[in-house]
Amino acid sequence: MNLVNPLPTNLKSETKKAAKILSEFTQISHRTGPDKLIPPHIIAKAEGLALISVIKAGFMVTARGGSGIVIARLHDRRWSAPSAIGIAGLGGGFEIGLEVSDLVIILNQRRAVDAFTKGGNLTLGGNCTVAVGPLGRNIEADVALRSTAAVFTYCRSRGLFAGISLEGSYLMERKETNRKFYGRDIRASAILMGDVEPPGECYDLYHILDMYTKAYTTDWTNKNMGPKVRHKLQKLY
Repeated sequence: MNLVNPLPTNLKSETKKAAKILSEFTQISHRTGPDKLIPPHIIAKAEGLALISVIKAGFMVTARGGSGIVIARLHDRRWSAPSAIGIAGLGGGFEIGLEVSDLVIILNQRRAVDAFTKGGNLTLGGNCTVAVGPLGRNIEADVALRSTAAVFTYCRSRGLFAGISLEGSYLMERKETNRKFYGRDIRASAILMGDVEPPGECYDLYHILDMYTKAYTTDWTNKNMGPKVRHKLQKLY
């Protein structure tokens, strides 16, 4: 599995990394069939996305840390410019190992995006309800159960752990990284509300998002879901 570097970098590199992470969850490959992809309508209806790479290490106590970006829907449904974020957390239990994970965090509700814009730390599993996101055609059984979650998480991992839990993780605004990229002090709230134009460095990321949702949302839903599920989705979204 071709995972990306979880260490913090500049925002230009973080944006390229984000596009690479997203492509792993949206493109069919020899490792990933259609049943392992994020359903297109999940992304189409999202109010925001966070794309992060994380490293987790453990010996008695586990520690995790990583970096990435967050983008949000603007009032006209375009995507905002990216804001740099970091992730950190500690866990208990007897675990020994090392794991690198790529994460896509779907912000389903505006309040989840607002948590990013207010500054300070966002505690996943604390002030935002978190659920593992549905995959491919398996969404039918998940729709009712997961419809109230503010956040969906998707993870691809490589290492000795079985997977990464985000419960109790802290997501932090990387102010200095944003300042260096945008050339001035600017808060995540201003970035995610559209106070700066989306940079050209985000083209690959926006292209993946637009092509995936436009090309597949309607056709995929009609082909792979029965009328009852389509009706449920219309009511939910």
